[in-house]
Amino acid sequence: MRKSIICSLVAVSMLSACATNPYTGESQVAKTAWGTGIGAAAGAGIGALAGGKHKTKAALIGAAAGAAVGAGTGAYMDLQAKKLRQELLNTGVQVQEADGQIYLIMPGNITFDSNEAAIKPGFEPVLNSIAKVIKEYNKTLVQVNGYTDSTGSAATNNALSIMRANAISNYLRTQGVDANRLIANGYGSSNPIASNATAAGREQNRRVEIVLVNKQ
Repeated sequence: MRKSIICSLVAVSMLSACATNPYTGESQVAKTAWGTGIGAAAGAGIGALAGGKHKTKAALIGAAAGAAVGAGTGAYMDLQAKKLRQELLNTGVQVQEADGQIYLIMPGNITFDSNEAAIKPGFEPVLNSIAKVIKEYNKTLVQVNGYTDSTGSAATNNALSIMRANAISNYLRTQGVDANRLIANGYGSSNPIASNATAAGREQNRRVEIVLVNKQ
């Protein structure tokens, strides 16, 4: 019985904030709902373990408390994503949300030339806007992931991708982002988001993605 009640509470928490993404037209669960659901489940489990003879009541109290904490975390990420969308409107940077994280996808046509790891000068104002929001929402870790197209050897692409990630990471640091929050990774030509058979597709794959992860 208590398991059914707890599951219902988590389900309601998740469904109550399900909305349509105005940028993709798809139905999605907002960060607030995601955090609420995870928090409720965790709180319920802790409450049940600590509740002794009154496990059902303790589990419900724990679920409510956990949901409140989770909702706060989710709302924090929601607000950050909203601010980023406002700052990055019409810049070519995609702002996507999934699994409680925020993804900033920056394709090669605005970031790097082919076989280069030097940031295009015209992209620096965009990075300044990103840095401004990242500094304001300082409870997130900042993963900078570099990718290349499939042109060239695996060794060359792997080295180039980490150089691109480091270039973005170092630039954010010069703009005041705490170096302890920054993690740079290079993935070469893995995980393409478009076909490498066309110039346009290779340009999309030659990208850097910034992933914002809540560290609370």
